Amino acid sequence: MSPVHAACALLFAAPLLVLGVPPIWTQPEQVHLSYGGVPGTMVVTWTTFNETESKVEYSLLGARLFEMSAIGHATLFVDSGTEKRKMFIHRVTLGDLKPAASYVYHCGSEEGWSDVFFFTALNDSTTSSPRFAFYGDLGNENPQSLARLQKETQLGMYDVILHIGDFAYDMHEDNARIGDEFMRQIESIAAYVPYMTCPGNHEATYNFSNYRNRFSMPGQTESLWYSWNLGSAHIISISTEVYFYLDFGQDLLFKQYEWLEKDLEEANKPENRAVRPWIITMGHRPMYCSDDDQDDCTTFESYVRLGRNDTKPPAPGLEDLFYRYGVDVELWAHEHTYERLWPVYGDKVFNGSREQPYVNPKAPVHIITGSAGCREKTDKFNPNPKEWSAFRSTDYGYSRMQVVNGTHLYMEQVSDDQNGKVIDSIWVVKEKHGFSAWL
Repeated sequence: MSPVHAACALLFAAPLLVLGVPPIWTQPEQVHLSYGGVPGTMVVTWTTFNETESKVEYSLLGARLFEMSAIGHATLFVDSGTEKRKMFIHRVTLGDLKPAASYVYHCGSEEGWSDVFFFTALNDSTTSSPRFAFYGDLGNENPQSLARLQKETQLGMYDVILHIGDFAYDMHEDNARIGDEFMRQIESIAAYVPYMTCPGNHEATYNFSNYRNRFSMPGQTESLWYSWNLGSAHIISISTEVYFYLDFGQDLLFKQYEWLEKDLEEANKPENRAVRPWIITMGHRPMYCSDDDQDDCTTFESYVRLGRNDTKPPAPGLEDLFYRYGVDVELWAHEHTYERLWPVYGDKVFNGSREQPYVNPKAPVHIITGSAGCREKTDKFNPNPKEWSAFRSTDYGYSRMQVVNGTHLYMEQVSDDQNGKVIDSIWVVKEKHGFSAWL
């Protein structure tokens, strides 16, 4: 065989030789942060496709690089699709972080390290003024708001991201490869700030297994419901899906409600409400909305709001509970629109006053923000909304919030369609918190 023919034969054989070598999947990917629920902590979570050590090396910004390290553990997650794909979810908790200090880190093992990322430890002072971006319904197809959120996060505009359900569309699809791709997409946000989540209906397949395994929220409930504190706010994340997927266990609905009541009771103890007067909830499906799509929130007998009478015993809804314990602000998604409500309870408006509806409001303030961008596009509104609907937009976008202090909270809506223009904003001002604030 001539040298030329030999070279050609080798060239044609090369892909076969490459394909014959099994890949080494020890490289960390899908890196994301979450708050550990304890002051001075941050949880680093990532994925590999082979089992490796779980290690984070980190240091204060400006100090000798990677002079500290922490070891965690990996959990095997087997997706329930036909291929039964396996992945290892790694979790490492960093402790004794200095409030508001900046750190650099990478994660992995001697078999492969991630890129170098940075984060700022949360300031656990009750006098701090944390800044949030919040949204729901972000997919990896048509993720309209993603680029703007990536840039703003890396510019340091946010201390925390709140993703209020519905990820990837959907994480389980293509044997969970869609979930992998989505987690890679949000790494450029979630590796820099805590990415706090709650489940939505698009996570329901295989009993929410992709959601429960991929995220690392505080508490021992597989990220389904939990609470945490930041600045002058107590923040509660819930699963509205327990009202809809009874086949996965009706007991979850009652367990969450029992936990929620205890959590609200604790948050309302005078010594706790004095230092963290704001109570903010986040859950995927809203109690109210004016979209034209027949969703639960479009009906007066909303499950989330009023509960279900077709269970034994009847399942209580959340509106009376939240009202009784003086929840100030309720954040929702699910509807692929943005809608701000007047202070509302029992389907009626309870503004603070005609001139200043959000100054000392007499009921909770609801925000619906589910238009971050996904393959299902945006929704349409009912042309005749009820009187509690204050502002509506079908633009793609997301919301921002700053808990400024114990009396002032600011929220605004960003339109991605209008190049980042702020199209709506409000100040919620409360001189008094708790049930007595409604009287």
